[in-house]
Amino acid sequence: MKVAMIGHKVVPSRRGGIENVLTTMCPLMVEMGHDVTCYNRSSDKVENEFVGTVKNKRYKGVRIKKAWTLNVRGLAAMIASFTAAISASFKRYDVIHFHAEGPCAALWIPKLFGKKCIATVHGLDWQREKWGKGFASKYIKFGEKVLAKYADEVIVLSQAAYDYFKETYNRETVIIHNGINRPERKSANIITEQYGLKADEYIAVVSRLTAEKGIHYLIDAYNQIRTDKKLVIAGDTSDTDDYVAMLKEKAAGNPNIIFTGFISGSALDELYSNAYLTVLPSDLEGMSLCLLESLAYGNALLCSDIPENTTVAEDRAVYFKKGNIADLAEKLQTLCDDHTKVEKLRDGVSEYIVNKYCWQDVASATCKLYEKCLLPHNQSTSASI
Repeated sequence: MKVAMIGHKVVPSRRGGIENVLTTMCPLMVEMGHDVTCYNRSSDKVENEFVGTVKNKRYKGVRIKKAWTLNVRGLAAMIASFTAAISASFKRYDVIHFHAEGPCAALWIPKLFGKKCIATVHGLDWQREKWGKGFASKYIKFGEKVLAKYADEVIVLSQAAYDYFKETYNRETVIIHNGINRPERKSANIITEQYGLKADEYIAVVSRLTAEKGIHYLIDAYNQIRTDKKLVIAGDTSDTDDYVAMLKEKAAGNPNIIFTGFISGSALDELYSNAYLTVLPSDLEGMSLCLLESLAYGNALLCSDIPENTTVAEDRAVYFKKGNIADLAEKLQTLCDDHTKVEKLRDGVSEYIVNKYCWQDVASATCKLYEKCLLPHNQSTSASI
C-alpha cells in the first residue's frame, strides 16, 4: 500500500506532536510492508539529533518529499498543505493521510481525483488561543468542516473529540490513541553541566510555549509556594513570541525558574529521568505525548483535570482544576512536601503506560483503517457543512 502523509512541518523531528507521531509511526508502517511518503515543508529542515539521519531522501525507509511553501508565519502551513495535496493527487498513492484540521482545508483536492483520504484530528486547533478569532481560526474551522464532510475516515485521539464530531456534524469517527515507546532513563550529566540540575531537585514541564498549555498558571502557582525545588520550563515559541515574553516577565523575579528553550535527544531523556515531579497544566489537549512521556519515564505527574488527561492517566496522576491557580499551588505544595506520595505515584507507572499505549498497536490500527477505506463497499459518513 502506498501512503502519503500531509500536514506536518518536517519528519524526522520532535518539534511538535504531529511530527513526533509521524517520526515514530511511519517507520513502523514501512516495517509492515507499506510504502510511506512524508511531505515536509520546503521551509523547514531536519535538526537536532536527527541531523544526518535522512539519506537518499529516506528516513528509516520512509520517503521524504518537499512541499513548496513560503517561510511566512500563518502562510507556511496553508501553502504547504495545498502544494502537497496537488502533488499527491497526481501520484499513485492508495491513501492520502492528512494531519491536523488546518491542512484538511486542502483535502478536497485529492478527493476530486478519486483518492481515498484519511484525516487525523490531533486536537480542535481552532480553539487554540494563539490563532485568535480572526482569519486563522476561521480557516482552521473550515478545514474541520471539510474533513467532516469529505474524509473517507476520520481518526480522533479521545472520546471527547469523538463526541464533538458526532454532536456537531453527526460524523462517525474512529478513536486511535497515540502511543509511547519504552524510554531509556539516564543519569543527570548534560542537564547538570548546562543548567545546574540534579536528580529530584526540580519540577519539570515539557511543552510548546502556547497559551492553551497553561504555563502561565504554573509560574503563578510556583511563585506562591515555598520550596527549594527549581521549576524547569523546557520548550520554545510556536509563533507565540508575545506569550513567551509574558512568561519570562512573570518569572523574572525568581531565579529558580529556568527556561531551557527547545531540548531533545539525551538532554531531554535526562530531564525526564531526573525530575522530582512533572506538570501538565493545559487548558486544551488532543492526547498529550508529553503526558505519555512523563509517565513512561516513571515520573510523578500533576496535571489539569481535562478529560483528555484524566482518561489517559486515570488514577496514576494528581489533578488540579483547569485554570485554577490556587488549586494548582495547593497541589504543588503538597507534592513538594510529601516525598512518600511522589514515590507512590512513581511506583509501576512506567510499565502501566508503555503496556497500555503501544506504538506498534497504533500503527497496526491505522493500517487496518487504510485497508477498510480501500474496500469497495466502504462508505464514509457525510455531514453537512
